[in-house]
Amino acid sequence: MTTATKSGQWVTACKVDDVSLEDVIRFDFGNRTFVVIRSAEGEFFAMDGHCSHEKIHLAGGLVDGGIIECPRHFGTFDYRTGESRKLPACVDLRTYPVRLVGDEVQLLLE
Repeated sequence: MTTATKSGQWVTACKVDDVSLEDVIRFDFGNRTFVVIRSAEGEFFAMDGHCSHEKIHLAGGLVDGGIIECPRHFGTFDYRTGESRKLPACVDLRTYPVRLVGDEVQLLLE
């Protein structure tokens, strides 16, 4: 399901139950890849889905304490802000607003 707004469109990425606590899943839309992350507190976050170092999919990475770790070279990002936190990742990733509608997790994409 998608819903258009002046600032973009809300796109359903997954169901709430698709993402366990402190876990990550991949979401592809058009020609773009995103990750949806659920914190230990149950909050949902979304960001670009590839590490900025070598474009490795982050969906295979470890999620812990507000950080997602790239599964290839172990660079890390703050999934709340997209900020790169540990080399070799040195370019921040974009984050996206998330909302819950019923049992769906939706991202706001431009």
